[in-house]
Amino acid sequence: MPGKRHEARISSVRSRFHVIENHQKRVRVALPELVRFFVQMSREMGLPKESAFVRLVSDAEMRRLNTRYRNKPKTTDVLSFPAEQRTRPSTLPARTKQLRGSFLGDIAISPAVARKNARMFGRSTSEEICVLMLHGVLHLLGYDHETDRGEMERVEAKLRKRLGLS
Repeated sequence: MPGKRHEARISSVRSRFHVIENHQKRVRVALPELVRFFVQMSREMGLPKESAFVRLVSDAEMRRLNTRYRNKPKTTDVLSFPAEQRTRPSTLPARTKQLRGSFLGDIAISPAVARKNARMFGRSTSEEICVLMLHGVLHLLGYDHETDRGEMERVEAKLRKRLGLS
């Protein structure tokens, strides 16, 4: 059965609150560790645990997504797909209070690109994927580092410190 074989290649950690799925085979990932971080991050940010869906994808899939949605025919580390368009938040606490209980959207992460980044920044691949999950959630909240004159970067740096990420 084609469906059964396909399902066997997808590893995921599911709970009642969140889902992280691994749709790639190139880079080994510790899904329980990533889920623990996602729960910790959600708690720290005041978001519901079910606020986003994270999918780890192959480099080829990431290139396809980046080409289709951003018109950039190359791979990237993380893409965020908000459930709805959001304006830039005035503050993180104000935005998370406003969105309490809302589904923010989907995040796609390329573990292959994350592994390259991790080597460059002196992190483990798991830590880099955690950094990318945080980055993706901030985009889902309406932050945009390409237009906000460093605001997203400052918020992300504070959260990384609080979450124990370098």
